[in-house]
Amino acid sequence: MYKQLQQRDRSDAPVNVARLGAMKAAGEPIACLTAYDASLALLVDQAGVDLVLVGDSLGMVIQGHGTTVPVTVDHIIYHSEIVARGLRRAFLVADMPFMSYTSPDQALVNAVRLMQEGGAMMVKLEGGAGQVRIVEHLARHDIPVCAHLGLRPQSVHKIGGFRVQGRAPDQAERMLADAVALEGAGADLLLLECVPNEVGRAVRDAVSVPVIGIGAGPDVDGQILVLYDILGITQGRMPRFVRDFMQGTGSVREACEHYVTAVKDRSYPAPEHCFS
Repeated sequence: MYKQLQQRDRSDAPVNVARLGAMKAAGEPIACLTAYDASLALLVDQAGVDLVLVGDSLGMVIQGHGTTVPVTVDHIIYHSEIVARGLRRAFLVADMPFMSYTSPDQALVNAVRLMQEGGAMMVKLEGGAGQVRIVEHLARHDIPVCAHLGLRPQSVHKIGGFRVQGRAPDQAERMLADAVALEGAGADLLLLECVPNEVGRAVRDAVSVPVIGIGAGPDVDGQILVLYDILGITQGRMPRFVRDFMQGTGSVREACEHYVTAVKDRSYPAPEHCFS
C-alpha cells in the first residue's frame, strides 16, 4: 500500500512539480520528450527522461494530418492513458488541444478529464496574456499548468505557418511580458518554441518556474523534442532544431539515452540547432 510514498527517498523517485523547480534552481537541465504509446513510453522512461508530453503533435506524426488542429480531447485522453501505463519515473503532461479551453469552465472540465481519465499530472495550453484568466481558473482548482509561448502550432493558420517568433523587438518584449503574466497567474512550467537564443535566455531569467525549450536555444532550463523526430521516423524536411539521435546507435532506448545525455551535458542544442 502507498508504494509511491515509499519511493520518495529513492534516487529514481517519480519526478514532480517540486523536483522540476529544484532542477531549475540547481541548474540541472531537464530532459523531455513526447510519447504516444505504452511501449515507447516505457523505453523513454527507462532512458532517464524527466518529463513526457503527450502532445497534440500526434495529429501530425501519428494521425498524418498537416497540423495539430484536428486533434480532439478524446484523442489526447486515449494516448495519455496508454502512455501513463508505461511510465514509472517521468512526469506526464498532456496537451489541451485546439478549442478545448475557450472559457474557464470549458478548460476546467477538459483538464479534469485529462487528469482523471488520461492520467496526466499537468496540462499544457497555448497562448500568451489572453490565457491568464484560464490559467488562474485552473490553478485555483490545483491543476498544474504548463503555458506554451513562441510558435503556437494550434495558431498556425492565424500566424501564417511554422516560423520563428520573437525576432522583432516588440514581439520579444510582449513574449517576455506574457511569460511573467502567466507565471503570476499560476503556471508551473513554461514551454517556449522556435525563438531566438536571446529570447529564450531572457524568458528563463524573467520567471522562477522552469522554462522548457524546443528551438529556444541552449540557455533555457530544459529541452523537449518530438520522439519520432529524434528517432529518424518522421519524413520530409525537419525543423532546424531537430537532431536525429538514432545515428550511430543500435536501439531506440540507446538513442533516447543519448538524447538525455546530450541535454544534461548541454551538447544539445548545438549552434546549428538554434535561431538568432
